Amino acid sequence: QVQLVESGGGLVQAGGSLRLSCAASGRNIFSISTMGWYRQTPGKQREMVATITSRGYTIYADFVKGRFTISRDKAKNMVYLQMNNLKPEDTAVYYCNADRILTTVGDYSEVWGQGTLVTVSS
Repeated sequence: QVQLVESGGGLVQAGGSLRLSCAASGRNIFSISTMGWYRQTPGKQREMVATITSRGYTIYADFVKGRFTISRDKAKNMVYLQMNNLKPEDTAVYYCNADRILTTVGDYSEVWGQGTLVTVSS
């Protein structure tokens, strides 16, 4: 089994910053493909925020370009989301995703974390 665990969410004022972290854990992980951050608010579909491939190629949603930065540490099996100049409309549950995780005992696709709540007050 593998799992993704997010941390770093919380309450911040508009204009502030937060850094989300996501750690992949499991038995003998040797490869993780694209990782990403998604977010969801009540009544809306989950939407992509940013993704990063194993080679470091990044894609951002238009609504976060210039404010958020995604990065990853392959050696630690972690992905991060630095969020600056936060806006009230960024309030959501943020989920970490791994497109594919390969271990010595299994091949896991579309792995999701449990989510971390980010609340931006005006």
